[in-house]
Amino acid sequence: MRFIYGKQNWPTMERGQENCYLLTNGLGGFSSASMIGSNTRNDHALLMACTHAPNRRVHMIHRLEEQILWSTGECGEELLPLPGQDSPSLHLSSQDYTAKERREEGYLYLSAFCFEDYPVWTYDVNGVEVVKKVAMKQGENLAAVKYEVDNQSGNDIWLKVTPHLLFRPKGMAAKRSQVFILEKGMIRADGLTVFYQTNGIVQQFSQRFTEGLYYAYDACDGRMSEGNTHTNHCILKKVPKHTYQELEILYSMEEIRISADQALWEAAAYRRELVRVSGMKQEAAGMLVKSAGQFIAERASTGGKTILAGYPFFEDWGRDTMIALAGCCITARQFETAKSILRTFASYCRDGLMPNLFPEGKDEPQYNTADAALLYIQAVYLYVQKTDDLDFLKEVWAVMEDIIRCYKNGTSYGIRMDTDGLLLAGQDLDQVTWMDVRIGEILPTPRHGKPVEINAYWYNALCIMDLYARKLQREGAAVYAQMAEAAKQSFRDKFWSAKNGCLKDVLSGTKADEQIRCNQIWAVSMPFTMLEEAQERQVVDTVFEKLYTPYGLRTLDIQDPQFLGRYGGSQMERDLAYHQGTVWVFPLGAYYLAYGKTRKYAKDALRKVRHQLEVLESAMGEGCIGQLPEIYDGENPDFSRGCFAQAWSVGEILRVYEMLEVYGG
Repeated sequence: MRFIYGKQNWPTMERGQENCYLLTNGLGGFSSASMIGSNTRNDHALLMACTHAPNRRVHMIHRLEEQILWSTGECGEELLPLPGQDSPSLHLSSQDYTAKERREEGYLYLSAFCFEDYPVWTYDVNGVEVVKKVAMKQGENLAAVKYEVDNQSGNDIWLKVTPHLLFRPKGMAAKRSQVFILEKGMIRADGLTVFYQTNGIVQQFSQRFTEGLYYAYDACDGRMSEGNTHTNHCILKKVPKHTYQELEILYSMEEIRISADQALWEAAAYRRELVRVSGMKQEAAGMLVKSAGQFIAERASTGGKTILAGYPFFEDWGRDTMIALAGCCITARQFETAKSILRTFASYCRDGLMPNLFPEGKDEPQYNTADAALLYIQAVYLYVQKTDDLDFLKEVWAVMEDIIRCYKNGTSYGIRMDTDGLLLAGQDLDQVTWMDVRIGEILPTPRHGKPVEINAYWYNALCIMDLYARKLQREGAAVYAQMAEAAKQSFRDKFWSAKNGCLKDVLSGTKADEQIRCNQIWAVSMPFTMLEEAQERQVVDTVFEKLYTPYGLRTLDIQDPQFLGRYGGSQMERDLAYHQGTVWVFPLGAYYLAYGKTRKYAKDALRKVRHQLEVLESAMGEGCIGQLPEIYDGENPDFSRGCFAQAWSVGEILRVYEMLEVYGG
């Protein structure tokens, strides 16, 4: 799936900064900038390296300032004014500054931007065409840039590239006191070294501190809206008139052993192989398979694989991993990766709980999640269904048994089975469902009691345990069946809201019980469910009526007095709106799976899903190109918000495409 943009997509700099690209390296490092090449976030970088996978990120090369110089001769000799202008140089790069007179407006010369496996920019100015390509190497902190310059003008030109340096931990500003040392093939500062390789001329100058870079997409969210960088050299390439020349620049945290061409070729080959292995036929599904691969990373502390929840903000979390794994690994047929992740989580299971946040250094894991362990059992089920890997099932069986035993008898965070067979979860200020925002002592979405999706996961897990206990001829299968039946009867009796024609969100004895939320959709989409067919269909219909948008499900009915329709502003404003109406993409996957199920995968139903997905395919061209975001505004979901690339959004929609391919939609 190739995304192509032209000048109509950036009539202004602000419009050109709406979309961005993302490249990742499988370590937690990444490269990202806007479609016109500007940095609109302090987390945008040509090279955001990761020195300890996947979360110890260091911001090395912030951006490249690019200029064309019209020249009469060798570098440093007299420069000519550009045709029709007073200046001998112009910017190809774009960057906004707080002082608008400093703004770089290279987007005026940008003719095309394309993205399939890596970004490609094409600039045209006064008879000169410059094509720029960027790639990252898998498994290394290496970014490669290649410029292809076709000078059909009547003058010699120089392409001048000035790297803007940071050498700071991700999210931290440059310090004026930093000293950058330029040596042959390397740049050093603050105990960090980046190697570089180029076929251009490296020209050193006195170190400069550039202030006032403006980050529009951080400013609107109350984040760090201004940045600073250091420069101490530039790289030049002469392109005589009527000739074609190439300039390559590579940056790496290790010695460089490849060319820019090889890095570009490897990047495309890696992504094509992901699609081939997945077997997905639909073009959009193939792009999502590639996008899913961007979230898979090494985890140095465990020696296995992990899934990063989202870029540019999030790390790897247990709940997100268990949800995303289904699509990003199992649907994508990355079975060894799935097994590595499941094996890692099994080794960290404590008191029946899976880590919500993995340890870094000497830190202990955090286990404040009620759903990750139940979704672990679901993930094992999906993996075994696809692979028939009973040896692995036997390997993790004791962990799965421990989860059920601890949930039944009671574990941390108020998680325990009640006398009615349903699960209680949450206590005091502990938020243990995915709607887990806490602002000091404020819980914007309190769900202590018996949350609907937690009990849907509980029943599903009990049925899986019953199925596999019988398959493995283990004792206790009858007990799992009895527990499942008790949960089923209580769920039917207590969760159905005749007034709303759908499921209560939580059993807590508060007004929150009757709020119409998207969490009920998982009580229909799970492999094993508790409701009668008519009730399941009614849940799907109510969710469509009250919560559905083509870009995701609202977290709260728009008619609810607590509904907040806009996500933005300060951290507190964003947190208050996060689960109070904000549209989330990932529950949309469960909605479509539930819709297909309740329509018995009829051809006309699948055609409807396919038609509705076309709108979501257009969303892949907005925000982070080729990706799906975390959230949208609740009232009018027009532009993506939050993380511009979110693992469980991609994974869950991939499962919908899989449903269409399996059932012929």
